[in-house]
Amino acid sequence: MQQKVRFQIEGMTCQACASRIEKVLNKKDFVESAGVNFASEEAQVTFDDSKTSAADIAKIIEKTGYGAKEKTEDTLPHAEAEHHIGWRLWLLLVINIPFLIGMAGMMIGRHDWMIPPVWQFVLASVVQLWLAVPFYKSAWASIKGGLANMDVLVTIGTVSIYLYSVYMLFFSPHAAHGMAHVYFEVGVMVIGFVSLGKFLEHRTKKSSLNSLGLLLKLTPTQVNVQRDGEWKQLPIDQVQIGDLIRANHGERIAADGIIESGSGWADESHLTGESNPEEKKVGGKVLAGALMTEGSVVYRATQLGSQTLLGDMMNALSEAQGSKAPIARVADKAAAVFVPAVVGIALLTFIATWLVKGDWTVALMHAVAVLVIACPCALGLATPAAIMVGMGKAVKHGIWFKDAAAMEEAAHVDAVVLDKTGTLTEGRPQVAAVYCVPDSGFDEDALYRIAAAVEQNAAHPLARAIVSAAQARGLDIPTAQNAQTVVGAGITAEVEGVGLVKAGKAEFAELTLPKFSDGVWDIASIVVVSVDNKPIGAFALADALKADTAEAVGRLKKHNIDVYIMSGDNQGTVEYVAKQLGIAHAFGNMSPRDKAAEVQKLKAAGKTVAMVGDGINDAPALAAANVSFAMKGGADVAEHTASATLMQHSVNQLADALLVSQATLKNIKQNLFFAFFYNILGIPLAALGFLNPVIAGAAMAASSVSVLSNALRLKRVNIE
Repeated sequence: MQQKVRFQIEGMTCQACASRIEKVLNKKDFVESAGVNFASEEAQVTFDDSKTSAADIAKIIEKTGYGAKEKTEDTLPHAEAEHHIGWRLWLLLVINIPFLIGMAGMMIGRHDWMIPPVWQFVLASVVQLWLAVPFYKSAWASIKGGLANMDVLVTIGTVSIYLYSVYMLFFSPHAAHGMAHVYFEVGVMVIGFVSLGKFLEHRTKKSSLNSLGLLLKLTPTQVNVQRDGEWKQLPIDQVQIGDLIRANHGERIAADGIIESGSGWADESHLTGESNPEEKKVGGKVLAGALMTEGSVVYRATQLGSQTLLGDMMNALSEAQGSKAPIARVADKAAAVFVPAVVGIALLTFIATWLVKGDWTVALMHAVAVLVIACPCALGLATPAAIMVGMGKAVKHGIWFKDAAAMEEAAHVDAVVLDKTGTLTEGRPQVAAVYCVPDSGFDEDALYRIAAAVEQNAAHPLARAIVSAAQARGLDIPTAQNAQTVVGAGITAEVEGVGLVKAGKAEFAELTLPKFSDGVWDIASIVVVSVDNKPIGAFALADALKADTAEAVGRLKKHNIDVYIMSGDNQGTVEYVAKQLGIAHAFGNMSPRDKAAEVQKLKAAGKTVAMVGDGINDAPALAAANVSFAMKGGADVAEHTASATLMQHSVNQLADALLVSQATLKNIKQNLFFAFFYNILGIPLAALGFLNPVIAGAAMAASSVSVLSNALRLKRVNIE
C-alpha cells in the first residue's frame, strides 16, 4: 500500500544537497516518488509500506549526511525559535574587522593599515583550521554522496588560497626578504561573507518566508477554563475536549467549540479571508484563532490542536509549502551539474590565465574568484521561496492549495467554469411559486408534505428550501424510506401512505409544465414531484445572486479569463443569470457527465480550465479540469477531488486564487532569471579577473538573499 510521509531535513546548505537526497531516495525500488524542498527544508516521500517504513527511510536520509525527523498531522507545527547570530559567526565577523580595515587602506594607498603577515597567518589559521570546519564536513559528506554542493566550491577556493599564502609566507624565495605576497584576507573574508549570507538566508527561510509562525501566534498560550465550578487560568495544552472556556473582548478563541452562553462578534479572517466580523450567539460555532472584537462568550471545546480548522489549515499549508512545483525541475537539473561544471571552469581559468599572463599567482586568484562567485543556492531557492510566500498569501485570502503544482497550474488558467447554485447564487433558494396538477387529488399542502418527506433525505439547496417551506407552514412531514439519489436528476423514496415519490427535474418526474403567465417560472429552478410515476405538482425556486458575484466575474474578464456557467438547472434560468452577469457562455440542463465532457472539450480547444463547484454532481467536472476549486463545507467528494479549497463561498475568492497564482509564477520566473543571469554574468567576470575573490564571496552570499527578498515582495503584491 502506498503511504506518503514528510520529513524535516537538517544540514542542507544548497540545492545540490536537496538534489542528492532526492537522487538517493528515488533509486530505491520501494520509493514511488521523493521530492526535497530546499527552502522549506522538507522531504515528501511516497513509498510502499509493505517493503519499508518511515523510520527506515529516515535512516537512509541520515546515511547521506543529513538529519531527518518525521512530520505528522497529529500535532501542530512548532514555532521557530529566534534566530540569533551564534558565537561562531560573531567570532568570524570580529576576525574579519582587521582585514576589512586593511583592504580599505589598500584602496586609498595606505598599505600600512593591513596587519603584519604573521598576524594575518594566525587569524587566518583560526578561521581555516577551526571556524571553517563545518564547511569541510559538509563538503566531504557531499562528495561521498556523489553530488558536490556549494561548500565544495568554498572549501576548494579558501583552502587553495590559504595554502598558497602559507607557502609564500614561509617557504617561497621572497619570504626571507619580507616581500612575499600573501592573500590570507581572501580566505577569511570569503568564509565570513558566506557564513553571514547563510545566516541571513536561514533566518529568512524560517521566519519571513513561512506563514506558519504567524498562524501559531493566533492560538493563546493561556486560557480561562472552568474546573470544579471555578474559573482557572490554564496552559492551552491542559485544555480537554468538553471543557468550558471563556473568551472576553480582545482575546482569541483557543479551540473549535459551541457557544454555551454570552454573545459578541469574532474576526475569523485568518481562516476565511473575510475581514468582516461574524456575530456569535448561543448555539453558534467558534473557531480556534478567532479574535473576539466585541462581547464575551463561554464555549465548550469540541476540537483541539491539529483537529481544529486552524490546525487543519496549518498542516495543509505546511504540506503544500513543502511540495515542489513542476517549474522547479529547471533549477534542479541545473543544480545537479552546477558544482562539477564550476570546478571545471575554475580549472580551465587557472590554466588559461597562467598561459596568457605567465603568473600562476594571478591564475590562482582568478580561479578562486570563479569558485566563490558561483552560487547554486540562488537557483535552488528561486522556485520554493516564491511558492512559500505565495501559499501564505493565498491562505490569508482564505484559499488552501493542496500543493505547489496546483498553484502553478492555476497561474495558467484562461477559462473558468462555474456552477450556479451556491457558487454564483446564495445557495439559499426560496419557493417563489407552486403548481398543483389539476385532478391529481393532491392540494398544495399535500404537495409540500410529500415533497418535503423525500427532499429531507437530500443535501441540495433546493431540497432544503422545500423542507424549510413545509416546516414554516407547520405541516406534519411523513416518513420516507429507501431514499435513492439519481445524481443530476433527482431523488426517489417510498413515502408512508402515499407510494413511490420522485422529486427532481421535469423529465425525471415525467411532467411537462404548462405555459405560465407568471415570469418567475421562466427564470426559476424547477422541482417536479410525482407519485407512482404520475406527476402531481411542481415548485419554482428563486435564488438571489451573491453580492460580490458581478464584481468577481468582472475581475476575471478584466484579466482575460473566459467565464462559463454549467448548471443542472433549466436553460432559461441559467441564461437569465448569465445575462445579469454579462457571461456569454451559459449551459443548462447539464448532468455531471455533461459538465465533465464540456470541460474536456475546452481543454481540447487549448484552454487551461478551472472548475468551481461544491456538490457531488460537480466532482466529475472537478476531476476533469486542469485545476479545480471546491467550496469549504460542500460535499466531501468535491473537496477531496479539488486542487484547492475556498473558505468563502465566493467567486471573488476564486479570482484571488488565480491572481495570487499568476503573481507567484511571475515571481518565480523573475527569481530564475536573476539566478541564471547572476551566474552567467558573474562567472566570466571572475574568470577574466574583473572580480577579486573577496568581492566574489560577498556577491555570492548576496545572491541568495536577493532571491529571497524578491520572493518577499509577493506579500505586498496588489491582486485587485
